[in-house]
Amino acid sequence: MSAREQVLARVRSALGADPEVPSVPRDYRPAGDHLPGAAELVELLEDRLRDYRAGVRRASREAVPQAVAAALAEHGSPSVVVPPGLPADWVPGAVVDDPPLDVQALDRTGAVVTACAVAIAETGTLVLDGSPDQGRRAVTLVPDLHVCVVPVGQIVGTVPEALARLDPLRPLTFVSGPSATSDIELERVEGVHGPRRLEVVVVED
Repeated sequence: MSAREQVLARVRSALGADPEVPSVPRDYRPAGDHLPGAAELVELLEDRLRDYRAGVRRASREAVPQAVAAALAEHGSPSVVVPPGLPADWVPGAVVDDPPLDVQALDRTGAVVTACAVAIAETGTLVLDGSPDQGRRAVTLVPDLHVCVVPVGQIVGTVPEALARLDPLRPLTFVSGPSATSDIELERVEGVHGPRRLEVVVVED
């Protein structure tokens, strides 16, 4: 038995077979003032994303391939990887991560294009849940550019609204702008822990 299993066994033993679960006070604001996909939420998300130094463009559903191609061309990304469930016509000629690329191959890849699970307007956050059109976490963290396609119907106002849409058992990745950190002198450095550049295509219904 591993150390982890020993610890969990002790916790189970201490709790018993049918532990009493205390109620959790939920006195926070559960939702915003607008329905998912409302124009106010779309504008707020775009404002937050730009504040995080992400690029934002809008496209109709039919024009998604052209918008993605424009985002890739703007950054001069010669190689692109996509998760296996992404619509094939969004990025013709992209390398599909099936079978999964190794770390060296991912490191040589300039960009990744994915969908997302939900977007949070108030925090400017995109959430990926590892679905087939979003892929595994490594695919979205190693390439230098992440292009994420977000239909307006996936845009909600608050974090509680987003969490209500998500499966907590899935691998969730929260993305708020390009990866960035600051040293002790508060000098911002991008790309240390993930993509240095983020481009978002907002798809209008």
